[in-house]
Order: sequence, then structure tokens, then C-alpha cells
Amino acid sequence: MTSVFLRRIGLYALWLFAIGAGLVIVLDYENASGSAGSAPSRWISGTSIPLDASRDTLIMFAHPRCPCTRASLGELNRLLAQSGGHIVAHVLFFRPPNYPADWTHTELWRTAAAIPGVTVQDDMNDAVARKFGAETSGYVLFYNPQGRLLFRGGITDSRGHAGDNAGESAIISLALGKPAAVTQTPVYGCSLLDETNSQSNAVQ
Repeated sequence: MTSVFLRRIGLYALWLFAIGAGLVIVLDYENASGSAGSAPSRWISGTSIPLDASRDTLIMFAHPRCPCTRASLGELNRLLAQSGGHIVAHVLFFRPPNYPADWTHTELWRTAAAIPGVTVQDDMNDAVARKFGAETSGYVLFYNPQGRLLFRGGITDSRGHAGDNAGESAIISLALGKPAAVTQTPVYGCSLLDETNSQSNAVQ
């Protein structure tokens, strides 16, 4: 009787340990930021993205099959709604070479295209992302009309997390001509160069 009881206690202990370890892994993943890259301090001309002469220009680089990016697009929608029309926004979706257009035209593409005032386009083989130093989906760059970098980073607090965050607040403040508490934040998302990001939880 005692030996059966001890075995049960041991199994319960292993079960609790496995649950705890799983939670630690999930939390580590959610809070692990991606590579921020190195953004140019001045606007790079000669790309498919024009610098607006009268309003601030925002670029978000995104992977069309990264589930974390859904939250970034939701925050972009909120951000633009609070910016008083002072921002011109572009979302560029990574498209590997020799892949058809419908590979990028996922739910995330449709979500981005539905945001008022946002221009969406393919970024073939990350050509524009490479010039601007973007490496992680959800990475945002924010330039003023003179081409000076005002902010770079993510607009979520963790992977897939929606809600108020430092990046979003900073861009809204800058767009309204107010000082920002931060000019750089971590970015949470998938690698922009990951062609295999089509797991069961990826956005189709």
C-alpha cells in the first residue's frame, strides 16, 4: 500500500514538473525578442517606398505567415487611428524569389490592406528590408518628412500580445509633435527570411 502511494506521489510530482517546464518554455518563447537589425538614421532613397514630404512615414516589415504579426497589425491599426492623420504607412510582406504572389496574400495581407491609409506590397527576397536593416516580422521604422529616423522597433510587448505598449505610445507621441519616452523597443516576431514558416499555427 505504501509503495503504491509513493509511486502515485512520484507520478504526480513528475506531472507537475512537466507542466512547469512547459510553462517556462512558452513564457521564454513569448518574451524572446527577434533581431532588431541596424536601421539607417537617414531615409534611403531609390526603393519602392517613397518618403512623404509633408507627413511622417512609417514602414512595417512583415512575414505573411507569422502568427505573431497579427497582433502587430492590430496595434498598427490602433496607432494610426490615434495619430490624427499625420502618418503615411506602408506594410511590406516578405516574398521569397520564385514564389507566386498568392504565397504572400494570406489573412495577414488582407488584414493589413483593410487598415485605412495603409499601402501593402510584396518585398521580393526582402530587398527593401535588407536596405533598412529589418530582420524580424513586425519591425517598424518611423521617419519624419526630412528623412530622419525617429523610432525603430516593435509595437507589441511580447509575441502575439495585443494592448498598450511603449513602441505604439512613442510613435503616437512623435506623430503629434510630442516627446517620446523611448525611440527604440524590442521586436517580437518570426524571422523575415524564414521561407519554411508554415507550421500548423502559421497564418494561411
